Amino acid sequence: MKKILLFLLILPFIANGQEKGITFERGLNWNQIKEKAKKENKYIFVDIFTTWCGPCKYMSSTVFPQKKVGDFFNTKFVSTKIQMDKTDTDNEEVKSWYEEAERFAKDYKIAAYPTFLIFNPQGELVHRMVGGGDADEFIERSKDALRPETQYYSLLKAFHDNPTDLALAHRMVRAANTAYDEATVTQAEDIIISHTKPENLTKECAAYLIANTRTSRSKAFELLRDNPEKIDALLEKNGSANRVLATVAINEVLGTKIDFNTEPNWEALKAEISGKYSNINFDPIFKLMKAQYYVQSRNWTSLRDIIDSYLTSEDLSSNQLNSFAWEIFENSTDAACLDAALKWSKKAVEQDARSAYLDTYANLLYKKGDKTNAIKWQEQALSLANDDEQENYSDTLSKMKSDLPTWEL
Repeated sequence: MKKILLFLLILPFIANGQEKGITFERGLNWNQIKEKAKKENKYIFVDIFTTWCGPCKYMSSTVFPQKKVGDFFNTKFVSTKIQMDKTDTDNEEVKSWYEEAERFAKDYKIAAYPTFLIFNPQGELVHRMVGGGDADEFIERSKDALRPETQYYSLLKAFHDNPTDLALAHRMVRAANTAYDEATVTQAEDIIISHTKPENLTKECAAYLIANTRTSRSKAFELLRDNPEKIDALLEKNGSANRVLATVAINEVLGTKIDFNTEPNWEALKAEISGKYSNINFDPIFKLMKAQYYVQSRNWTSLRDIIDSYLTSEDLSSNQLNSFAWEIFENSTDAACLDAALKWSKKAVEQDARSAYLDTYANLLYKKGDKTNAIKWQEQALSLANDDEQENYSDTLSKMKSDLPTWEL
């Protein structure tokens, strides 16, 4: 049971109130929010957003409303939203935050959206995240804010105090990517890459480059671009380097041009970016962009077709397969779409038999009418579930045994 915001890490997003998900404070100013957090001994979660984006709508409609997201955030955080742009339809509460929004932009160097700032109960900034993701990933990323050893600004101080520490640089680059702190990413990468020569690339180095390259202005991007065949060979996986290069390039060149309210001219966009990076194959990433658009526009038949097309030439990760399969399960009753999703889900389980993927597979079997096997797989999911998943998976199993739908009607 997972969803993923595929690759767009730096696009803005909009938000609305939800009933089951995160409870965002209304009618309080910043000082009152800090007072509330201090009194309740909770951290403060601040969603920094604008109204002019597509992926933000995805997060607002798909991630924030989820019960498990609300259960996590509402027990540990006082949450609020700050709209950073101004529109003609802004209500009085939004307008009352205009001045505060300008201060946040300046004081906390807001450069991309969505940005999430987390303050401790004393009102001190301790953590920073940029970019959305699926619910489980987003919860895991947010947990870092609750531990001093993983809080972003604690790690940043340690890195500045020890700028030549290679192990610390590795930790810093991963954290800085999450925080969209490009200057620190570059600084940390320079330390790491200075120890790496193209002729001495190892499998470990190749894996690091694949996992951490986030900007075309980094030495990591340069190494990937100049040595794609060698990196693919080291990782024993064709297309690994190209996939990262294409993702980074698209985020930088086309990121703000994708409007998920209106289907883009895909060929025109592809021609634009291919002209700048003629040595990168953008076809696989454009298929994923289309898939994300079809999820946003709720076009499940087109989603089925594009994912099946993708699988004929490229592998999707188990997380991606599971995410798309869950979208179909939750939203479609079309038999062909459910058959396709069941195929994707089965492949995800074969790649990684974790509880969330087993849960998706069981739910799809159940929706297809295979109650016996659905119960069997759901029992396996429950046996592997962590404490946070137990109640949800147990409830699903009970519904299956009682012939009740496990999806919203």
